[in-house]
Amino acid sequence: MSTPGYQAPDLVLVGPEHVRRYRETDGEVGYEWNGVRILLLTTTGRRTGEPRTSALIFAQDGDDYLVVASQGGAPQHPNWYHNLLATPEAEIQVRAERLTVRATTATEAEKPRLWEIVTKVWPNYDTYQSRTRRPIPVVVLSPV
Repeated sequence: MSTPGYQAPDLVLVGPEHVRRYRETDGEVGYEWNGVRILLLTTTGRRTGEPRTSALIFAQDGDDYLVVASQGGAPQHPNWYHNLLATPEAEIQVRAERLTVRATTATEAEKPRLWEIVTKVWPNYDTYQSRTRRPIPVVVLSPV
């Protein structure tokens, strides 16, 4: 079924392969994906304590990086979001630059403004929200 305004992404580079290629090339491969910019987010696994890395679309709001816990509109939040709730300190890689960040979830008051920023970058977020009953969080990653 097609949703108006939805653009199916090219999924040639996804998951662990995306992370591996991004790291190996400092983002020469993987920073740009389907016309958007990607960062690598490394969280601490809430059960294992092990580092877990995800390649995520991002937007910026001043010095802050914005990522969206959409999981394509799945009924549950992505694991990386649960990891950030347990341990908000994380690392991001943007091209070759690595930064320590602290994650916060946008409040109800902040979210409309930030949602507008992220949907300008990736309009599919509106489609993802229509696929699920859960409110999709916008996560603010602030450099520390």
